[in-house]
Amino acid sequence: MGPLFSSETKHTVPLKVGHCKQSVTVRRRIRRRLTLAVIGTVTALIPMACGQQEQEPKTPAPAAPPAGHERPNPPVLSGSDTLAAPNPGAEAVTYNPALAPDGAGILAAVMPAGWDYSSTVATLSVAGLQPNRGYAVHTHTKACGATGEDAGPHYQNRIDPAATPQAPSTNPEYANPRNEIWLDLRTDADGSASIRTTVPFSFTDRPPASIVVHEAQTTATHPGHAGQAGARLACLTLSREWPTGAQAARSTQ
Repeated sequence: MGPLFSSETKHTVPLKVGHCKQSVTVRRRIRRRLTLAVIGTVTALIPMACGQQEQEPKTPAPAAPPAGHERPNPPVLSGSDTLAAPNPGAEAVTYNPALAPDGAGILAAVMPAGWDYSSTVATLSVAGLQPNRGYAVHTHTKACGATGEDAGPHYQNRIDPAATPQAPSTNPEYANPRNEIWLDLRTDADGSASIRTTVPFSFTDRPPASIVVHEAQTTATHPGHAGQAGARLACLTLSREWPTGAQAARSTQ
């Protein structure tokens, strides 16, 4: 996972000295909040990368695969940056600074889990968003762009055959938090929040490419509206890496 911020003052507009000092102070606070979130994220995800699941009722372990059996290595996805106005190459962008302020921090990790990589753990941490507010958040199929629509539809493990670019899936059989990756969260008084979810699938050749923050405070679930969450406020592009070393070797044991 790359650095959280390339510069504390990356997106600061130098209007006057007093304003600059205030902006730098705010960014330092956001960086501290996200640094703590990163520690929590890494601590939470390390056991997942080692093949353990979240705390759930114990069930019999599945039988070991036959000798020589090879499993695909799902990619590890991650991204972290501060929100800025859309520009070429930007990893984190805001389309509505009033609700997703310029300079707010966002960090995400999406990692394979389980001895057979049959599930995925996704974690999201934010800092500097509007305080005491809910935000609906999902993974999307394309990278961030100049507009929120550039990120494409929600990532779905089983793709709704009735969905089109003009009419995205609203069928709860497909648009649900078990077939998509939903990371709806609610910020605290400082505008910070962290959330983690586990989904019962993994991906190899078709992983999601971004995480989009929506205007609605929660994602709709009823038929005809399932998955809908209002305007797209911000976007974080996810970079891909494949498991290497011991983790990759484990997939063929």
